[in-house]
Amino acid sequence: MAAPKNELKANLAAGRVQRGLWLNLPGMVSAEMAGRAGFDWCLVDGEHGPWDPSAIRDQLIALEGTGTPAVVRVPVGEDWVIKQALDLGVQTLLVPMVNSADEARAIVRACRYPPEGVRGMGAMVARAGRFGATENYPATANAEICILVQAESRAALDDLEAITAVDGIDGVFVGPADLGADMGYRDDLGNRAVWDAVSQAIKTIRAGGKSAGIIVAGAEAEARMLDLGVTFLGCGADAAVLQNALTALARP
Repeated sequence: MAAPKNELKANLAAGRVQRGLWLNLPGMVSAEMAGRAGFDWCLVDGEHGPWDPSAIRDQLIALEGTGTPAVVRVPVGEDWVIKQALDLGVQTLLVPMVNSADEARAIVRACRYPPEGVRGMGAMVARAGRFGATENYPATANAEICILVQAESRAALDDLEAITAVDGIDGVFVGPADLGADMGYRDDLGNRAVWDAVSQAIKTIRAGGKSAGIIVAGAEAEARMLDLGVTFLGCGADAAVLQNALTALARP
């Protein structure tokens, strides 16, 4: 038995737009609700949400039951953190704050078994390998891991062409909030300079043959990003959606 086919990876490689939701709230119930809502993917956020592998495992199980592909954003691109996420069974990772091609190459190595990489051989006792039931998991896993890295600093944009060229990187996600803050526009994230930089970054990513990603809010912003060629499109976060709905409901 081989590792499961990563349909999200295949769809991104084919250039199909994939719309998804950030999951910042912990727990299986909200994850299951989001998975049944009709998104192409749901992202469990371990950077700005709890990095709790046991809780994330529960969310992955809930999403698996809905058929919606899961993405996990790890808090940092460290080998041991990536190994934990992969052993939980996630096949698509989003790695924040990747500032250079060297960092991107190290992330690819962390996601791959030897000899292509340095991932530890523990899946036979982990959910990824169905606790040993998937006998050919190490031989087939590398090809089904989808690696998305975040470019969200001036340093990343300076090296973006090289990051995009790294073999094994499936896509580059532009983080407008952190990028804007790094550019000096922390309190003015709508500044034209920030979005000019975002637009140019997306063009560079697409020119390099990789999937471009971003998260924006609203139909108009989504349309602009799609026109630029974004295919990994985040369109909201569960915490924000719930807060906005509750606030609106509470108004007389």
